[in-house]
Amino acid sequence: MVALAPLGFILAINFGLNKMSKGTLNVLFWSFAVVFGISMSTIFLTYTGESIALTFFATAGAFAGLSLFGYTTKKDLSGFGSFLIMGLIGIIIATVLNFFLQSGTLAFVISVLGVLIFAGLTAYDTQRLKQQYAYLRGTEYIGKAVILGALSLYLDFVNMFMFLLQFLGSRE
Repeated sequence: MVALAPLGFILAINFGLNKMSKGTLNVLFWSFAVVFGISMSTIFLTYTGESIALTFFATAGAFAGLSLFGYTTKKDLSGFGSFLIMGLIGIIIATVLNFFLQSGTLAFVISVLGVLIFAGLTAYDTQRLKQQYAYLRGTEYIGKAVILGALSLYLDFVNMFMFLLQFLGSRE
Protein backbone atom coordinates (compact mmCIF):
# COMPACT_ATOMS: atom_id res chain seq x y z
CA MET A 1 0.00 0.00 0.00
CA VAL A 2 2.84 2.39 0.85
CA ALA A 3 4.35 1.75 -2.60
CA LEU A 4 1.22 3.09 -4.35
CA ALA A 5 0.62 6.01 -1.98
CA PRO A 6 3.08 8.36 -3.74
CA LEU A 7 1.11 7.96 -6.96
CA GLY A 8 -2.03 9.03 -5.09
CA PHE A 9 -0.28 12.18 -3.87
CA ILE A 10 0.90 13.05 -7.39
CA LEU A 11 -2.61 12.59 -8.78
CA ALA A 12 -4.12 14.66 -5.96
CA ILE A 13 -1.63 17.49 -6.53
CA ASN A 14 -2.13 17.55 -10.30
CA PHE A 15 -5.92 17.21 -10.32
CA GLY A 16 -6.45 19.53 -7.35
CA LEU A 17 -4.07 22.23 -8.52
CA ASN A 18 -6.75 24.80 -9.37
CA LYS A 19 -9.00 23.95 -6.42
CA MET A 20 -6.44 23.78 -3.61
CA SER A 21 -4.66 26.58 -1.84
CA LYS A 22 -0.89 26.95 -1.98
CA GLY A 23 -0.73 25.83 1.67
CA THR A 24 -2.67 22.63 0.96
CA LEU A 25 -0.47 21.86 -2.04
CA ASN A 26 2.61 22.46 0.11
CA VAL A 27 1.36 20.01 2.76
CA LEU A 28 0.61 17.45 0.04
CA PHE A 29 4.08 17.88 -1.48
CA TRP A 30 5.86 17.35 1.84
CA SER A 31 3.58 14.43 2.70
CA PHE A 32 4.40 12.94 -0.69
CA ALA A 33 8.14 13.35 -0.02
CA VAL A 34 7.85 11.57 3.35
CA VAL A 35 5.74 8.69 2.04
CA PHE A 36 7.94 8.33 -1.03
CA GLY A 37 11.01 8.25 1.22
CA ILE A 38 9.43 5.50 3.30
CA SER A 39 8.55 3.50 0.19
CA MET A 40 12.14 3.88 -1.06
CA SER A 41 13.61 2.63 2.21
CA THR A 42 13.49 -0.93 0.86
CA ILE A 43 16.56 -0.17 -1.24
CA PHE A 44 18.58 -0.52 1.98
CA LEU A 45 17.45 -4.15 2.12
CA THR A 46 18.51 -4.79 -1.49
CA TYR A 47 21.69 -2.77 -2.07
CA THR A 48 24.83 -2.16 -0.06
CA GLY A 49 25.15 1.16 1.76
CA GLU A 50 28.33 1.94 -0.14
CA SER A 51 26.68 1.47 -3.54
CA ILE A 52 23.68 3.56 -2.47
CA ALA A 53 25.98 6.39 -1.34
CA LEU A 54 28.13 6.20 -4.48
CA THR A 55 25.06 6.21 -6.73
CA PHE A 56 23.51 9.07 -4.77
CA PHE A 57 26.59 11.27 -5.18
CA ALA A 58 26.88 10.36 -8.88
CA THR A 59 23.22 11.28 -9.33
CA ALA A 60 23.64 14.52 -7.39
CA GLY A 61 26.61 15.55 -9.54
CA ALA A 62 24.83 14.68 -12.77
CA PHE A 63 21.64 16.41 -11.61
CA ALA A 64 23.55 19.58 -10.69
CA GLY A 65 25.36 19.65 -14.03
CA LEU A 66 22.20 18.96 -16.04
CA SER A 67 20.22 21.58 -14.14
CA LEU A 68 22.99 24.12 -14.66
CA PHE A 69 23.01 23.29 -18.36
CA GLY A 70 19.22 23.63 -18.59
CA TYR A 71 19.32 26.92 -16.72
CA THR A 72 22.15 28.53 -18.67
CA THR A 73 21.86 27.18 -22.21
CA LYS A 74 20.60 29.47 -24.95
CA LYS A 75 19.37 26.43 -26.91
CA ASP A 76 15.60 25.95 -26.70
CA LEU A 77 14.98 22.52 -25.17
CA SER A 78 11.20 22.63 -25.53
CA GLY A 79 11.32 20.42 -28.61
CA PHE A 80 12.77 17.62 -26.52
CA GLY A 81 9.86 17.67 -24.07
CA SER A 82 7.41 15.63 -26.17
CA PHE A 83 10.14 13.19 -27.15
CA LEU A 84 11.17 12.68 -23.50
CA ILE A 85 7.56 12.21 -22.31
CA MET A 86 7.01 9.62 -25.06
CA GLY A 87 10.21 7.90 -23.93
CA LEU A 88 8.94 7.94 -20.35
CA ILE A 89 5.69 6.29 -21.43
CA GLY A 90 7.72 3.70 -23.32
CA ILE A 91 9.81 3.00 -20.21
CA ILE A 92 6.65 2.50 -18.14
CA ILE A 93 5.21 0.07 -20.71
CA ALA A 94 8.52 -1.81 -20.97
CA THR A 95 8.77 -2.02 -17.17
CA VAL A 96 5.26 -3.52 -16.91
CA LEU A 97 6.09 -5.93 -19.73
CA ASN A 98 9.36 -6.94 -18.06
CA PHE A 99 7.48 -7.61 -14.82
CA PHE A 100 6.06 -10.65 -16.64
CA LEU A 101 9.06 -11.52 -18.82
CA GLN A 102 11.72 -11.16 -16.10
CA SER A 103 14.41 -10.46 -18.71
CA GLY A 104 17.74 -9.27 -17.31
CA THR A 105 18.73 -7.78 -20.65
CA LEU A 106 15.48 -5.83 -20.96
CA ALA A 107 15.88 -4.63 -17.35
CA PHE A 108 19.37 -3.33 -18.20
CA VAL A 109 18.12 -1.57 -21.33
CA ILE A 110 15.24 -0.02 -19.36
CA SER A 111 17.71 1.24 -16.73
CA VAL A 112 20.05 2.79 -19.29
CA LEU A 113 17.17 4.44 -21.17
CA GLY A 114 15.65 5.57 -17.87
CA VAL A 115 18.87 7.35 -16.88
CA LEU A 116 19.06 9.05 -20.28
CA ILE A 117 15.39 10.08 -20.26
CA PHE A 118 15.54 11.52 -16.75
CA ALA A 119 18.84 13.25 -17.53
CA GLY A 120 17.10 14.94 -20.45
CA LEU A 121 14.04 15.72 -18.34
CA THR A 122 16.24 17.36 -15.71
CA ALA A 123 17.69 19.85 -18.20
CA TYR A 124 14.32 20.31 -19.94
CA ASP A 125 12.37 20.83 -16.69
CA THR A 126 14.94 23.28 -15.35
CA GLN A 127 14.71 25.41 -18.48
CA ARG A 128 10.90 25.14 -18.55
CA LEU A 129 10.66 26.21 -14.91
CA LYS A 130 13.02 29.15 -15.46
CA GLN A 131 10.82 30.39 -18.31
CA GLN A 132 7.63 29.69 -16.37
CA TYR A 133 8.81 31.62 -13.31
CA ALA A 134 9.76 34.61 -15.46
CA TYR A 135 6.28 34.56 -17.00
CA LEU A 136 4.38 34.05 -13.72
CA ARG A 137 6.44 36.45 -11.55
CA GLY A 138 4.13 38.72 -9.60
CA THR A 139 1.01 36.60 -10.14
CA GLU A 140 -0.86 34.66 -7.48
CA TYR A 141 -0.14 31.39 -9.30
CA ILE A 142 3.64 31.59 -8.72
CA GLY A 143 3.41 29.83 -5.33
CA LYS A 144 1.65 26.84 -6.89
CA ALA A 145 4.13 26.83 -9.78
CA VAL A 146 7.02 26.60 -7.31
CA ILE A 147 5.47 23.52 -5.68
CA LEU A 148 4.87 21.84 -9.05
CA GLY A 149 8.40 22.71 -10.12
CA ALA A 150 9.83 21.19 -6.96
CA LEU A 151 7.76 18.06 -7.55
CA SER A 152 8.95 17.62 -11.14
CA LEU A 153 12.63 18.12 -10.26
CA TYR A 154 12.27 15.84 -7.22
CA LEU A 155 10.84 13.11 -9.46
CA ASP A 156 13.60 13.65 -12.03
CA PHE A 157 16.28 13.23 -9.36
CA VAL A 158 14.75 10.22 -7.64
CA ASN A 159 14.01 8.36 -10.85
CA MET A 160 17.50 9.02 -12.24
CA PHE A 161 18.91 7.74 -8.92
CA MET A 162 16.76 4.58 -8.98
CA PHE A 163 17.62 3.75 -12.61
CA LEU A 164 21.34 4.31 -11.95
CA LEU A 165 21.15 2.17 -8.82
CA GLN A 166 19.60 -0.70 -10.78
CA PHE A 167 22.69 -1.17 -12.91
CA LEU A 168 25.43 0.39 -10.76
CA GLY A 169 24.35 -0.79 -7.31
CA SER A 170 25.85 -3.82 -5.58
CA ARG A 171 23.22 -6.13 -4.19
CA GLU A 172 23.52 -7.55 -0.71
